[in-house]
Amino acid sequence: MVLAAGLGRRMRPLTATRPKPLVDVAGRTLLDRALATLRAGGVRRAVVNVHYMADRVEAHLAARDTGLAITVSDERAQLLETGGGILKALPQLPDPFLAMNADNIWVDGPVPAVKLLAERWDPAEMDALLLMVPLARAYCHRGTGDFHMDPRGRLSRRRPGRVAPFVFTGLQMLSHRLFAGETLRPFSMNLLWDRAAAEGRLCGVVHQGLWFDVGTAAAVPEAEALLARL
Repeated sequence: MVLAAGLGRRMRPLTATRPKPLVDVAGRTLLDRALATLRAGGVRRAVVNVHYMADRVEAHLAARDTGLAITVSDERAQLLETGGGILKALPQLPDPFLAMNADNIWVDGPVPAVKLLAERWDPAEMDALLLMVPLARAYCHRGTGDFHMDPRGRLSRRRPGRVAPFVFTGLQMLSHRLFAGETLRPFSMNLLWDRAAAEGRLCGVVHQGLWFDVGTAAAVPEAEALLARL
């Protein structure tokens, strides 16, 4: 699933005239880059949710041969945030499934990011597996890290006022179990991550390639300059 429904407030003024997934970075939209990452990892079908400027996103998808069978999850009536958006689309998704944000850029290393998650996935040990990148390699990112990771790959939150060594890249593999008992409403995936972490079932694996956080307008030219040097 590609999460493409957000309002893109941090990307203004670029998102005043277009939805965030259609912001162009070095000649390609963020949405096209996200779908290419999935395709490179062997994915053949994707659900894309829409809300802000939904018609623009749908028209963009219809006009392109993405190499994927695309289904749209319509959130025009209510923006459901990350957790609620995935929950609404859950009947259309396999178990386990991938979910990815539409404001990041992944450049694959020796093992494609999607395959890395698939190879590490262990349903006996985890309900969520997050693709992580070391804070030192989190390009265009201005945060202080998201998680700590133990030797078994289990994740715990950064403590307030501290720095954590790993940043979530926006790509994850999830089990339907994670959503058990949830009702359709707007809610963040953070709620489910915290529950999984408390049970020791939130895990991470380190991305072997490059990653760019393109969540703000200022990050776009910075990411373009870095990509031009690859």
